[in-house]
Amino acid sequence: MFSKILIANRGEIAVRIIRACKEMGIASVAVYSEADRDCLHVALADECVCIGPASPKDSYLCQDRILSAALLTGAQAIHPGYGFLSENAEFAAACRKNGIAFIGPDAECMARLSDKTSTKEAFAKTALRPIPGAGVLSSAEQAAKEAESIGYPVMLKARSGGGGRGIRVIHSRGELLQAYPLAVAESEAAFGDGAVYLEKYVHPARHIEVQILADQFGNVVHLGERDCSIQRKNQKLLEESPAPCLEGRDDIRERMYEAARNLARAVGYEGAGTIEYLYADDGYFYFMEMNTRLQVEHPVTEMVTDVDLVKWQIRVAAGVKLDFTQEDVRLSGHAIECRINAEDP
Repeated sequence: MFSKILIANRGEIAVRIIRACKEMGIASVAVYSEADRDCLHVALADECVCIGPASPKDSYLCQDRILSAALLTGAQAIHPGYGFLSENAEFAAACRKNGIAFIGPDAECMARLSDKTSTKEAFAKTALRPIPGAGVLSSAEQAAKEAESIGYPVMLKARSGGGGRGIRVIHSRGELLQAYPLAVAESEAAFGDGAVYLEKYVHPARHIEVQILADQFGNVVHLGERDCSIQRKNQKLLEESPAPCLEGRDDIRERMYEAARNLARAVGYEGAGTIEYLYADDGYFYFMEMNTRLQVEHPVTEMVTDVDLVKWQIRVAAGVKLDFTQEDVRLSGHAIECRINAEDP
């Protein structure tokens, strides 16, 4: 087991990881920007290192400064939390190159799953269907041709998108031709990758996600599902487990669970991950994507399963085998998480 972990994040998730470290007897290192000097995660950690000015690109997104902090303090592993570098395969590879464990899947697996089009290809092996669509597009004209084949409305999405960004709902050819160059530019600016692809816009539908946990020995368990359908601007506002829309539909639930476990096995996944689906009114569910990190809504699952996801992320990264099987997982009760957003209405 690791004796010291650096948390490459801030705020609530950094505090959550520090708590897990304390309970496991692991020393914690906090990093902080100059603007976060007085934040709670800095006060709670055993050690802290300033990594730059307030701008995230010069601090929490600066790989060299974070790696330098880990090497300086003797941290054996880095926990990325969520956001920032948590799904950055280049950073995961840099950790390994410097002899530091990255608490998450390996760089190759993460790179494959960050490409949403290749993830769909892996999911196809589970015998369940992804949302109808087209792969990476080369031009607006190709996009229009593919959209005619799929049928409007469609969604234009960034290949490297996340957090609800890089998504546009399109209802006509004219709208698509106009939106295509804007979507490419937006994707390039936000994710450093201008590639976009098309999906059928499935509506009405529920947003259901399945939490999985996998170790380095090929063991994969699911920890139930969460309903994340209530959103604003494609950002989740309310998450709950179990999903109310699946009450009395245990057959669909079990198919979702098994598909999630099969996908994790197909890509050799390790750690905590989330497989996201759209569940349509016709009873079918469609694969959307896999998130290769801890989710903001992870406490919802912890509440109903009594499984500490953060501690198991750390154990798996240290080479510990899961000490429970799928039959040992018991879902009890109901949990809801609400996100409070501050904005000018």
